[in-house]
Amino acid sequence: MDIINIIFALLSVGLGCFGWLAPRYTLGALDLKMGDTTMGMSEIRASAGCLFVGMGLGALILGTPEAYVMLGFCWCGAALGRLTSLVLDGRSRKKWVYFVVEAAVGVPAILLNL
Repeated sequence: MDIINIIFALLSVGLGCFGWLAPRYTLGALDLKMGDTTMGMSEIRASAGCLFVGMGLGALILGTPEAYVMLGFCWCGAALGRLTSLVLDGRSRKKWVYFVVEAAVGVPAILLNL
């Protein structure tokens, strides 16, 4: 269980680093485009980047089951948002892939640590 928790936390940090340090790449991966301001880049660095870095590092530093459950709740929150988009905004293969990844991290992180 501990190794799986660490893998989920490191996955969070690793994926977050893309948004934080490679926002243009992340924008492209998410089918987003820059606007007239740099707010899009700022939002990617914050919400798709350092938010996930902070979640993962926080779970690793605290190292408690509650920290890893919270990591799972965060990933499940992302999965819920993705599922909402699939239902209300239309389906795409990319959305399904992201949903599966988010749920595949979130659900086990919760179930292993409750």
